[in-house]
Amino acid sequence: MAFPEGFLWGGATAANQCEGGYNEGGRGLANVDVMPHGPERRAVGAGLRKMLDFEDGYYYPAQNAIDMYHRYREDIKLFGEMGFKTYRLSIGWTRIFPNGDEDEPNEEGLAFYEDLFRACHEQGIEPLVTITHFDLPIHLIKEYGGWRNRKLIDMYKKLVTVLFTRYKGLVKYWLTFNEINMILHLPFMGAGLVFEEGEDKQAIEYLAAHNELVASAWATKIGHEIDPENKIGCMLAAGTYYPYSCKPEDVRAAQLENQKNYFFVDVQSRGYYPAYALKMLERDGIDIGMTDEDKRVLAENTVDFISFSYYSTRCAADESTECERTQGNAFAGAKNPYLKASQWGWAIDPLGFRITLNDLWDRYQKPLFVVENGLGAKDVVEQDGSINDDYRIDYLRQHIAAMRDAITEDGVEMLGYTTWGPIDLVSAGTGEMSKRYGFIYVDRDDAGNGTLARSKKKSFDWYKKVIATNGEDLS
Repeated sequence: MAFPEGFLWGGATAANQCEGGYNEGGRGLANVDVMPHGPERRAVGAGLRKMLDFEDGYYYPAQNAIDMYHRYREDIKLFGEMGFKTYRLSIGWTRIFPNGDEDEPNEEGLAFYEDLFRACHEQGIEPLVTITHFDLPIHLIKEYGGWRNRKLIDMYKKLVTVLFTRYKGLVKYWLTFNEINMILHLPFMGAGLVFEEGEDKQAIEYLAAHNELVASAWATKIGHEIDPENKIGCMLAAGTYYPYSCKPEDVRAAQLENQKNYFFVDVQSRGYYPAYALKMLERDGIDIGMTDEDKRVLAENTVDFISFSYYSTRCAADESTECERTQGNAFAGAKNPYLKASQWGWAIDPLGFRITLNDLWDRYQKPLFVVENGLGAKDVVEQDGSINDDYRIDYLRQHIAAMRDAITEDGVEMLGYTTWGPIDLVSAGTGEMSKRYGFIYVDRDDAGNGTLARSKKKSFDWYKKVIATNGEDLS
């Protein structure tokens, strides 16, 4: 058998990219709500353009997204029809604590997710819940400066205590922070950071990272205490950096980029700051406010498993190396001349997936969970309503085969695999709907027009077959 018995096949979404209902059910405003579609989106996401409320002249796709807030039963039923064993989704913090610092949670928000989890179980689907997926109450940014402020650790502890208590027995698999390393690439999206002129951007990013890492360890502790059955993981935007050439300077450049990414999981999985990170902080004069209690909490509460997203590998070159540079999914780097790219310029590298799986397994020796992998592409609806997304099937087939090889030939231990965007949703990076990932088409365009009707693509039945055969039949 290629994949282990009980392997968790499914799909993954994020609240801010699919729910909508931004002002319903007592929900407060979040950072991801105010990221507009269009050219300003990246500057806002990077914390370089201050936008803490809706401004005239912009379209904000998260306000309504694909309206899963009202349609989740219909969507989860479709996931059940595909045979999902698990569904990864995220909690909207502002549905539970609209401002983030209230004493009591919002019952309407708690009831919404409870009903959603029960709908999953009715379909035989195990929820996999991301506590924070690029999601932070705007009030905590305005009042406290986002994750640069240690006070957010206690607010996060309160949030997770409520979640673990309320959903005990309904949710067993949890992730603390989505793509935690995104703080270094899109810090407003990742940690609610807005930079003022003259501030030391790097120092603030690592201070915020430390606060999130400590909060993650507390969540792991609290989750295990409330329910020893809970399995709590971290989540990394993964993709191994290759050296552009065998020139030693390029190899060193790749090593440094890999360390920059692995730093977060090194702390979450091993329980302490690696020597290279401590040296970097010391060299750059960065004070992260580490306390003795922080050290103890980090050391005693490491994660149960490592989860990550994989879309492509990356390529690193020394500054002196002449090469074409590229930008993909917030990660800039040298362009790999040996790989084809998606319509959005992301390198397509199934073998790199296997390499990344091996790198993570060798480094941490903890079960791996692929919680995002997929192809963003423009889909064409034929006159008869069909969508023949063979390119998506081909991409996923190659990546699943590479994952199978990592398990059967390399001995990598894995819990499951959830494709990104089993249903079309708003792109986190660009805010587009036309960058589609789903097995299920949603009638909505980049300007927010459309009926929101759901329809199955060709890949729907293909993935259904993959799950039914536990990955044996990829044809």
